[in-house]
Amino acid sequence: MHGAPKYGPDFKHFDYVNPDAPKGGTLKQGVVANGYDSLNPFLLKGVSAAGIQVYTYDSLLIASDDEPFTMYGLIAESLETPEDRSYVTFNINPDARFSDGEPITAEDVVFTFNLLTEKGHPFYRNYYAEVEKVTAEGKLRARFDFGKTQNRELPLILGQMPILPKHYWEKHEFEESGLTIPVSSGPYTIASFDAGRSITYKRNPDYWAKDLPVNVGRHNFEQVRYDYYSDDTVALEAFKAGIYDFRLESSAKNWATAYASDALQEGRIVKQAVHHGRPVGMQAFIMNTRKHPFDNRKVREALAYGFDFDWANENLFYGQYTRTDSYFENSELASSGLPEGDELALLEPYREQLPSEVFDEEYHPPSTTGGTTLRDNLRTAMTLLNEAGYEIKNGKMVETETGKPLRFEILLHQKTFERVVLPFKQNLGRLGIDVDVRLIDTNQYVQRVRNFNYDMVVLSLGQSDSPGNEQRDYWHSSNADSPGTRNYMGVSDPVVDDLVAKVIQAPDRESLVTRTRALDRVLLWGHYVVPQWHLAVDRIAYWHHLARPDETPKSGIDLSRWWVKP
Repeated sequence: MHGAPKYGPDFKHFDYVNPDAPKGGTLKQGVVANGYDSLNPFLLKGVSAAGIQVYTYDSLLIASDDEPFTMYGLIAESLETPEDRSYVTFNINPDARFSDGEPITAEDVVFTFNLLTEKGHPFYRNYYAEVEKVTAEGKLRARFDFGKTQNRELPLILGQMPILPKHYWEKHEFEESGLTIPVSSGPYTIASFDAGRSITYKRNPDYWAKDLPVNVGRHNFEQVRYDYYSDDTVALEAFKAGIYDFRLESSAKNWATAYASDALQEGRIVKQAVHHGRPVGMQAFIMNTRKHPFDNRKVREALAYGFDFDWANENLFYGQYTRTDSYFENSELASSGLPEGDELALLEPYREQLPSEVFDEEYHPPSTTGGTTLRDNLRTAMTLLNEAGYEIKNGKMVETETGKPLRFEILLHQKTFERVVLPFKQNLGRLGIDVDVRLIDTNQYVQRVRNFNYDMVVLSLGQSDSPGNEQRDYWHSSNADSPGTRNYMGVSDPVVDDLVAKVIQAPDRESLVTRTRALDRVLLWGHYVVPQWHLAVDRIAYWHHLARPDETPKSGIDLSRWWVKP
């Protein structure tokens, strides 16, 4: 994206793989969800099987994991783009093949682009919105023209596109694929599945790209299997019994107390906290500003004072977490202090449209440290609610003009999160606010989130070290009412729209950092979320027959580089 790539044209493999890793064995993983109903991961409709896009589809290029955003040839053996990056031409590797042995051509690339943007998940229309024209210039050359745009990221964005077979999808209904096993382009194919309960992928022995430098030391397992569990407690016990091999732990309580066993003590289970350097994004209580009362900024700000992170961290999380105060946490992209220099100059034209705090205060979410108590925070919340037009009547917080009580629902699909949400509910109850906590199954939850049918949810808004086009999907007003996009809060602000465009158009790394910090600062003071917490480690547990490379890149753990010990 910026500067020179780390790996030269003659590199043999990425630094963070074991080029001599043995092939073979099975990786068994557990998924806590209420099953799946689709083998097509590219649609808004349905819930697709775990791992299907990762294991069975290749893209034109592949990113390295030890650079902010650099991509190398996979299906495309080379590309051509001018200095202004106003177009890109991908030259397809003549050896590239689909899983049925048919060659991958430029026609497949053009077909894939049109199929995804016309019939696929709305994400693709947004992500590729600045592509003006796509053309097959011969059997192995596909050209994308971008029109009038300063988005230098587009050649890399197009390189991420998974490639689908035209000869297959012309004979099948893309939008109704259901559980029909499709022809694919990646290193694995689907070996078997039990609808909604398990799925097994097998390494394709005829995979054409297995010896490319970008794949050396990767895709080492002969098979990869996912088993579904409806309850996380059951899933953890299944792991400890050796029914599956690897677990990425999300629960601090489990990590602190639930792994004790003979297998752990004897070294048959390995339990490690592996440090990483990737941005952790924002995990938070997400407020839906499309709905009342979350359309009121002061109400949103007030609700944050009801969440006592410091109490939760000490009493529920064994002190493992750090409070999050940026959408780009754990990176140089995070805002801090007051805006100055180029960032201040960037924000200055918007001064009249932004809260004064953007310029005058450093953002930190409410806390109960440094002598501040929960009672102090609830008193601040009460003041903000009064300013927002609410008052207490008969012990309930009501809108002064209408008498309508302030009440909302927090939607969950993980039972383990109730212990976090219920104290939050209790604290807001002391302000006369009624909060309903509703637990639903995963599939229903996914559909409701996709259609923005909620008041408040708990979500993680992930970020990369090189933000770009995906920022439009998160924050742009054009996606505020577009189902399936990631503008979960319903952000619709012309200043945010402008800053998103500036991030996408950043000409160099320095300006990208400045513009992202400005965007971060404006979003934080919009009070769209109640920030929760983060970790700068991956908490992993695995059975000792698995092995991983000595070096872990900045992006963290990736099982595609692991192997089974002979």
